[in-house]
Amino acid sequence: MSRGGRARGSVVLLSGGMDSATALAMALRKDPPVHALTFHYGQRHRREITWARALARHYHVTQHQVIEIPVGALLPSALTDPTSRLPRGRTGRASIPATYVPARNTILLAIALGYAEGRNFARIYIGANAVDYSGYPDCRPEFFRAFERLAALATKAGVEGSWRPRVMTPLLRMSKAQIVRRGERLGVPWDLTWSCYEGGRRPCGMCDACRLRAKGFAEAGVTDPTIDRRRPA
Repeated sequence: MSRGGRARGSVVLLSGGMDSATALAMALRKDPPVHALTFHYGQRHRREITWARALARHYHVTQHQVIEIPVGALLPSALTDPTSRLPRGRTGRASIPATYVPARNTILLAIALGYAEGRNFARIYIGANAVDYSGYPDCRPEFFRAFERLAALATKAGVEGSWRPRVMTPLLRMSKAQIVRRGERLGVPWDLTWSCYEGGRRPCGMCDACRLRAKGFAEAGVTDPTIDRRRPA
């Protein structure tokens, strides 16, 4: 593969949630073929990974890798410690929530960067969202632009000037309702997505991720096809 120009194709960070599923659908339209990366980094459950595999099969992505990086014990968070209490009923951004995983996006994007450089793909898609939820420091526009500058300096192809990576964040400034509406237009199979932080056999319906998902579908006027999966209140 020539280094003289950008090869067609993109890398998508596919968690199995509704945001990453929508980002995947967008990448398939704009930058095919798509290679998807799913990470088990030590989060408290693997339910999202099951649905990430289902999404990859549904979309017939060119390649899907599930990567084990067991660093959860090094990254204290309510998402990596199964004994921690998950926040409930939080829908604002008054403070960074306990579900923030230290440097997670930096770590995952670094791996995606190496994968992309090795294949001359200059597009890395991530379904990060900074409007309707987290306020996570690694979900800010400034972070992603800074990561692009770092990538250009930290890679052989970037230094040689033959390749300039872009971090694509198409959902960054969308509300959950807007994401649902965009996903509807793209035909995203919501029944193949998982949002719950708890990771039981059914979504809990009470954690922040479940509440924000429900809020997004309600405001978009769309019925969530996974509603029957939820535990009785």
